[in-house]
Amino acid sequence: MREFSLPALYEVPADGNLTDLIHRNAAQYPDVAVMGRRTPDGWVDITARQFLAEVRAAAKGLIASGVEPGDRIALMSRTRYEWVLLDFAIWSAGAVSVPVYETSSAEQISWILADSGAVGIVVESAAHTAAVASVRDRLPKLRSVWQLDGDGTDGDRSGDGEAGAGAGAGAIEELTAAGVTAGIADTTVDQRGGALKADDIATIVYTSGTTGRPRGCVLTHRAFFAECGNIVERLKPLFRTGDSSVLLFLPAAHVFGRMVELAAVMAPIKLGTLPDIKTLTDDLAAFRPTVILGVPRVFEKVYNSARAKAQADGKGAIFDRAVLTAIEYSRSLDTPRGPSFGLRLRHALFDRLVHRKLRAVLGGRGEYAISGGAPLGERLGHYFRGIGFTVLEGYGLTESCAATAFNPWDRQKIGTVGQPLPGTVVRIADDGEVLLHGEHLFEGYWNNEAATAEALRDGWFHTGDIGTLDEDGYLAITGRKKEILVTAGGKNVAPAVIEDRIRSHALIAECMVVGDGRPFVGALITLDEEFLGRWAAGHGKPEGSTAATLRDDPELLAAIQRAVDDGNAAVSKAESVRKFRILGTQFTEEAGHLTPSLKLKRNVVAKDFADEVEAIYRA
Repeated sequence: MREFSLPALYEVPADGNLTDLIHRNAAQYPDVAVMGRRTPDGWVDITARQFLAEVRAAAKGLIASGVEPGDRIALMSRTRYEWVLLDFAIWSAGAVSVPVYETSSAEQISWILADSGAVGIVVESAAHTAAVASVRDRLPKLRSVWQLDGDGTDGDRSGDGEAGAGAGAGAIEELTAAGVTAGIADTTVDQRGGALKADDIATIVYTSGTTGRPRGCVLTHRAFFAECGNIVERLKPLFRTGDSSVLLFLPAAHVFGRMVELAAVMAPIKLGTLPDIKTLTDDLAAFRPTVILGVPRVFEKVYNSARAKAQADGKGAIFDRAVLTAIEYSRSLDTPRGPSFGLRLRHALFDRLVHRKLRAVLGGRGEYAISGGAPLGERLGHYFRGIGFTVLEGYGLTESCAATAFNPWDRQKIGTVGQPLPGTVVRIADDGEVLLHGEHLFEGYWNNEAATAEALRDGWFHTGDIGTLDEDGYLAITGRKKEILVTAGGKNVAPAVIEDRIRSHALIAECMVVGDGRPFVGALITLDEEFLGRWAAGHGKPEGSTAATLRDDPELLAAIQRAVDDGNAAVSKAESVRKFRILGTQFTEEAGHLTPSLKLKRNVVAKDFADEVEAIYRA
């Protein structure tokens, strides 16, 4: 058994709660832009004083609508300014927020609202309102439904089936009007919010879950203070008030997005929210964040898009040489002597020719990014650091309030997920499982004592992940206990290592390793539709070719085989993929193959593609 800890850098206020942050910001930084709101005319700054006023106004409407301390209010929307505003308004009314993914099915909505006992929900669109209405008969505690994008069809807002007085108006406008009509005072809101203590529940976040029904993780104000306070202190250069900014385009319903929201408010730095990544490149250029966050797929896409553009412009060879130089330069930073004079010259040349253009695509001001959710891959980590845009990998779970380990800005160790969050302990059990201890952990699963008892034992959270700690306390995650495959020959195989390596190839969207109880390891592979089109055009394939029409094409099979061979280089022969099948379709969240945070639901994929798996082993 091995464990490692770091001393806390932040002390959680004994009687504090998260609403204290916006009051402090309004008092100490009244005219500092703490929010960036995207409008049809561009980005608009919201000062700390303005944000507090808007939060109070929405909270008054919640109180006027009958929301009581401790009530659960659900939020179902894409990532947008109103999400952050309502999060703090719910807390300011003394209530508990319950995030719901905007892609959730009616069945999922019904489960979360019923299990949490939510008395109200704020949805984004008429489609969301209709989804809630379709399960309303299963939700006797639900009294109010507010719709952000008011259009006159936003549905039932009261327990008796009548439309609210603000039908057709947006939820924020309706709540604001309700607070004014009821004459709710600022002091009433401040008393409600001020009554909350550190150990009170802030939010119930339902894990997306790769199997079974989602579980509601109970997270307190204390947990978020411990999480975000220590992150801000340890990554101080990334959180410079009045200068730094972060653009949040991951789902706010996910705990990773929530952590970024609260860390930005705690610092404070300017937080921009983006509901649609289709315009991400333009918004990065307009917002110009100093910090970017994402999952590995985002950074893989950035790299693959830049390489594809260079190849289309006839500059593929230069780009590839620049990539090799950047990787070599980054790796040399970890050696005692550092980069040689010749390497520095080459690096400077390619920076002018290639790298600064890519940094411009990322907004031009960013030096750091934070990545989580899955391994980034050592090669890509070195590449981004080599171009002057360091991606700091971290690791965490909903139960740990997001990051429980991350790479420090000044002592990054590429290939790991970093050291423990200051003030917490990471332990590796005898069977390799990662165990956690600290104030940032959840209190338990809502209405599920059996699951809580299984996960929290003797003060330690059992993550279900397999990992190692090196002599400096850097954590590496090698797989999930429940995802370990055992081949017919008795070889234990952790799928994540080879899957992440194969998936980094531009042509590949997803890869799922199979082989439990089988004679060898195989893989199901889906293709990236964007890059498949480029590849098909560059290889003389018929216009409109798809994965379904090309899955048996010899040239495509050879290209995928090269990606598989590269993945096999990372594992032993017994763990390597011997055969693969290209699927003619995608793994999607809508089909139940992916969680909202893009993790594979292996049991669903295995069931839906059982024939494809059998085809791997039929011969």
